[in-house]
Amino acid sequence: MNSFSELITKRRSTRKFTEEELSQDEVVALLKAALMSPSSKRSNCWQFVVVDKKELLEGLSHCKAHGAELIANAPLAIVVLGDPLLSDVWIEDASIASIMIQLQAEDLGLGSCWVQVRERYTEDDIPADEIVRGLLNIPLQMQVLSIIAVGHKATERKPFDEEQLQWEKVHINSFGQED
Repeated sequence: MNSFSELITKRRSTRKFTEEELSQDEVVALLKAALMSPSSKRSNCWQFVVVDKKELLEGLSHCKAHGAELIANAPLAIVVLGDPLLSDVWIEDASIASIMIQLQAEDLGLGSCWVQVRERYTEDDIPADEIVRGLLNIPLQMQVLSIIAVGHKATERKPFDEEQLQWEKVHINSFGQED
């Protein structure tokens, strides 16, 4: 990418990936971005589980009722965890790390998609995090926020259209109308 503006305009969720594996350098770059993400009071309350085994990716794709299927066809998934014992804002910190992974993926020319896990359930009303926890042996104190599926894009999506920005959602100095 030439600029941050270009990066955020071009980054779109990718749900279809090629079968091409990621290189070790690409995986390291993604993890560096995650590990450099800001956290409250530098608590670094996040941790990451990198998954590239097909049977585990398939299992993760069934962690919730809808929206996780794409993980089965991704060559890589990064499960983003937070430790509430280290920080009361673990959700925010893990969210920032999640988007840092996605921005780094786009900068590398890769596609990614955020799969929400926290507060999601399977068709049988089993919490999604229980499925992920069981598949990956995640300790109880760690909370599962998201899974970021990453891979080479099978299709390109059009960049974000700035003409469609919802400027009416921006308020200056006050939410409501001033008298």
